[in-house]
Amino acid sequence: MLIKLENIKKEFSNDEIVTKVLHGISFDIEKGDFVSIMGPSGSGKSTLMHIVGLLDKTTSGKYYLEGRDVTTLDDTELALLRNEKIGFVFQSFNLLAKSTVLENVMLPLVYSTKKGDAEKKARNVLEQVGLKHRIDYMPNQISGGEKQRVAIARALVNEPSVIFADEPTGNLDSKSGIQVMEILQKLNEEGNTIILVTHETFTAEHAKRIIYIRDGLLESDTLVKKRRFAHDGDMLK
Repeated sequence: MLIKLENIKKEFSNDEIVTKVLHGISFDIEKGDFVSIMGPSGSGKSTLMHIVGLLDKTTSGKYYLEGRDVTTLDDTELALLRNEKIGFVFQSFNLLAKSTVLENVMLPLVYSTKKGDAEKKARNVLEQVGLKHRIDYMPNQISGGEKQRVAIARALVNEPSVIFADEPTGNLDSKSGIQVMEILQKLNEEGNTIILVTHETFTAEHAKRIIYIRDGLLESDTLVKKRRFAHDGDMLK
């Protein structure tokens, strides 16, 4: 089991006001799965992603990552584990404006124990996402779709256990969005575990499974019977 959540609850306190966001979420994710997390605005899906992505802590409940109870870890331990085990792809790309494409992809390796030949690793993953010809470009010299592909390469370079994609097509046109989903599907077919957070049904249906969150509770957890495949846009079995 790669990820196991047991009765995860999360609340935020502001002076005497307590806001309860997650009310007891439980589910498992196996290695090699491709899961979409959906829910309306305010449902708690982003808070859930932050917890599962080790960006935030639970108020109560247990979270096991590769069998390790991460709810017992302090901030330093969480940061180290996050760097080694998790890759992130965000809607806003989060690229460093004054660094080249290659330098942006190499960044996670700076603090990693998996450094090896950092430049070679970065070049390899950029080739994997079709951007070998853009390695010396600056972020302002490439398109939005290419920026997201750089972000995917950066998420891959540390060979993480799981890749989180938070609304990865949200800032892209339809064609670029389909290209990004095609890359994510291909990575999943190669054995990478992917957790996608989205509010778009079309995007969510590229996954194998959809978890729907409403009002801080798990409303449904279903297999996608007819997945969308980005390379041709058709609904296939």
